[in-house]
Amino acid sequence: MDQVTLKSLAKELNLAISTVSRALSDSYEISAETKEKVHSLAKKLNYHPNPYARSLRKRSSFTIAVILPEIANNFFSLVINGIEEIAQANGYHVLIYLTHESQEKEAAFIRHLTNGRVDGVLMSLSGETEDISHLHTLKEYNIPIVFFDRICESIHTVKVTTNDYESGYQATQHLIEKGCTAISYLSSSKNLSIDQKRMQGYLDALKDHDIAFREEFIVFCSNDAELNYNKIKSLLSAAEAPDGIFASVELLAILCYEVCKELKIGIPGQVKIISFSNLRTASLLNPSLSTITQPAFEIGKQAAAALFGAFRKNETALKDEKIVLISELIERDSTK
Repeated sequence: MDQVTLKSLAKELNLAISTVSRALSDSYEISAETKEKVHSLAKKLNYHPNPYARSLRKRSSFTIAVILPEIANNFFSLVINGIEEIAQANGYHVLIYLTHESQEKEAAFIRHLTNGRVDGVLMSLSGETEDISHLHTLKEYNIPIVFFDRICESIHTVKVTTNDYESGYQATQHLIEKGCTAISYLSSSKNLSIDQKRMQGYLDALKDHDIAFREEFIVFCSNDAELNYNKIKSLLSAAEAPDGIFASVELLAILCYEVCKELKIGIPGQVKIISFSNLRTASLLNPSLSTITQPAFEIGKQAAAALFGAFRKNETALKDEKIVLISELIERDSTK
């Protein structure tokens, strides 16, 4: 006979694993009726708790996990610095997991973390993530999670972001004020809420300034740099090419520079470019890149502070709260 586990008890009773665990621990959060059902089935099936797993749940690992889509983006490097400052102040270690924009890797990491290896998770979603069922596993195992930047709207917890819609509007308006009338938006992922908000800001700015929306000027990119390069090249090679480009992430802005160099397109004379970016060398590019710069270090600190606040209160389910920090538009030569 297979070993009886919390998971098998939960499945038999049609309850969450966390509910069964709390019932067996005689938690005040669980009704007497539910406790009776759980204890009755546990006795019937001769369930015995795993002492090793139990010790892991009771003992702090003094470690948190940070799940990121990538670190080539300077934004995430700065976020990690902010997280580590708070973690070190609390005597914690930080484990970093890179999904490389893969939902499959993201789900595998989540499964790995349910073994008691970490006390909590800080996370920014991959660009591929559509199915979020794997994220609910953390809740079932009483592992608190805080999202930052690329958040999951449907899971109730703390989410730390920037004012993406307003920044998207501001970036587009900046290009309009500089004389652009044919503005393209480079999307990093259709699935991400931050990209959707930035795009909506772009669309609303066009509408408010009576500039016609052109569907071919929205370019949906991916994690494939070569494919993205070719899409941008086609955009800028067209008979009616844009005179302004708003890139949702800095990697796409850099590709724009490379394409413009190949096609001998002048920046900012023929096309003006602005991008969300925390690139330290933005001012050293030729021409220097105008950016929407996010408070990345502070985002990391705020996300970590929310998680450690939950630890202090012994909470595994954080209240649903959005912390919105303000990004800054920095004008440089690429839009002059």
